[in-house]
Amino acid sequence: MRFTARKVLAIAACAITIGGIAAAGTGTADAATPSCGKSCIDVFSRNFGTFGHPGFILDTFKRGQAAGTPVILFTASNSDPAEDFTVSDQGTIADFYAAGLVSSAFALRYGCTTPAFPRCTAGKDLFGFEEEYAPYGADSGLCAGLASTAVANEPVTLQPCGVSARTVCAVDTLDSCLSNRILHSTLPLINGSDTNFSHPFVLTYPGGSVPTDKPRPQLFVSNLTGFSQAGLSCSGTGSIAGIEDTQLWAAEIGQVF
Repeated sequence: MRFTARKVLAIAACAITIGGIAAAGTGTADAATPSCGKSCIDVFSRNFGTFGHPGFILDTFKRGQAAGTPVILFTASNSDPAEDFTVSDQGTIADFYAAGLVSSAFALRYGCTTPAFPRCTAGKDLFGFEEEYAPYGADSGLCAGLASTAVANEPVTLQPCGVSARTVCAVDTLDSCLSNRILHSTLPLINGSDTNFSHPFVLTYPGGSVPTDKPRPQLFVSNLTGFSQAGLSCSGTGSIAGIEDTQLWAAEIGQVF
């Protein structure tokens, strides 16, 4: 999943980026298409890749550019425009609530605003973003998201950006032992339309599948595994023990091979 910073929300500018992009850029060979450039990052699954070698990244099936196009993982390439995405509407969940793109219940759980939600705790206002498909750097107006409110096994497809919470993702640092974000650890990504706050619906790769399978396995959302915010022991990934690799995601900035 490749992103370039672009703000669309008519709200106060937010200095937060995914994990502090400005401080994190290290690499050796640009993985984005030339139009996407060095400001892009690649989101990958812990199930198939590591930092430095993400292996497979988010991709639109057969370079489709219509609502309903499946979102898959495919081999990281510096010439595949189907892997070009930009970050739009970046900010915190509180910012998305202020813009009317997530519910008050979602913001109460994952965002901090005053005076609406005065009982905030440090780190609770999660980073939120939309991923807009932008082949060769040209915005399509379509983002990775869901066609309807999150339920178990709802497939991830391209959907109109900036319309509803279904295209919003929250970076789930609540279920991590680390305070850093997606550039420094592997974390769940919560869909913004989630209504199950004990076991939220998170981005998931089909278990037992690999990106080279045919037909290509499609991403979907499912209930978070493990025990959300249970304070249990942490794994080596920095995530709460019990969360499956298929629900853990990370990102590389700039160059990955």
